Amino acid sequence: MAAFRTFLRSGHAPTLGAAFLYFACSCCIWVLNGALAPFISEAYQLTAAQKGLMLSIPIMAGALMRFPLGVLSQYIGRKNATLVEMALIAVAMSYGYFMVESYGDLLAMGVLLGIAGASFGVAMSLGSGWYPPKYKGLAMGLVGAGNVGTAVSVLVAPPLAQWLGWQSVYAIAAAAIAVPMLVMVVFAKEPPDVDSHAGLRDHVACLFEKDGWAFSLLYAVTFGGFIGLTTFLPTYYHDQFGVSKIAAGQLTMLAAFMGAAVRVFGGALSDRWGGVNALTVVLVVVTVSLLLIGPANGSLALTTALLIVCFAALGAGNGALFQLVPLRWPAATAVAGSMIGEIGALGGGAVPNLMGLSKQWAGTYAWGFAAFAVFALAMLSLLRVMQARWTRTWVGAGGRAHPSDSAEAPRSLPLPTTPTPNPSFQMERAA
Repeated sequence: MAAFRTFLRSGHAPTLGAAFLYFACSCCIWVLNGALAPFISEAYQLTAAQKGLMLSIPIMAGALMRFPLGVLSQYIGRKNATLVEMALIAVAMSYGYFMVESYGDLLAMGVLLGIAGASFGVAMSLGSGWYPPKYKGLAMGLVGAGNVGTAVSVLVAPPLAQWLGWQSVYAIAAAAIAVPMLVMVVFAKEPPDVDSHAGLRDHVACLFEKDGWAFSLLYAVTFGGFIGLTTFLPTYYHDQFGVSKIAAGQLTMLAAFMGAAVRVFGGALSDRWGGVNALTVVLVVVTVSLLLIGPANGSLALTTALLIVCFAALGAGNGALFQLVPLRWPAATAVAGSMIGEIGALGGGAVPNLMGLSKQWAGTYAWGFAAFAVFALAMLSLLRVMQARWTRTWVGAGGRAHPSDSAEAPRSLPLPTTPTPNPSFQMERAA
């Protein structure tokens, strides 16, 4: 407990808390169509492929909006960017309540839900920006635990939809977003970890680097799998096992909550053990659990247990990967995180489509899980290839922060466009 208090004092705890609440509420709204999918499907008599498309659009739209919001935050400030986004979320939810009358309107609503999904990179950078390198993993893990909003959504939205009608849930969300807005205005403070002299080219340098794309592909497994499966599981449980709409949300909540909670552990563990080491274990667990879900899909209990294990690994992987991001791009974390989050979430957008097509054309969801497992295995191979160069240049053994990194609060730093060797680390290796 004393160590955690030391961690909190090393940065700005109110900003950390405000970033967490902002991200949690955004995640909750982002996956609303997934939480409401059994009700929507019944209202419009959707096919498996139509369900997959409906559920993938918010994820992909949110992914595409992340990078522009990250760039905007570098110019108007991360705190101001969150307030602009939350105001737009309220407008989008009002459209859902007043205007959605057909499947086409529903797809348009999916695009608007993507506004909430754009929050990731800005939330992570805002919350962790006050903290020194040795605590970045824990700080980002705590903000990233806002993924618990997905669990809240699938738990709370179905009962509200059954009571008030599914479109009324959009109206409730429009009103609820005022709470994180108020907290952000009162408690958050803009971090000092941005180079005010950097131009647009400096901010977007990560777009042209191999490391940025490698991180993005890895995140397509960890976060893409998390958000894609969370969005699809209410439909999967309802169709595969015939459980009620509310029970489908409750079962999804078990897995989603596990993934969100373990993200903090993944970030803290990576600070000590190294993000690369943690990601290696994560990808092995994800691959094995996904391969086992197909043969187990006749048992509700066994399938749920495997999904909980899979989500725990995905959550830990999210924390582990974002322990590495601020070490690689210390002064452009918002933009780098937004880019990585964008590509990663696009991977998540493929998951509902993959599952829907697997069911419609093969008659089973098993092939969808297997295909995603193969992708996770391929990313494990990529990680092993990249590890050697990373530990020679910008990060310590196993993905730990260099011992020479300052433990003091962060100051404005130059923006590296290419990884450069750490002299003290090279001396240690030579010794």
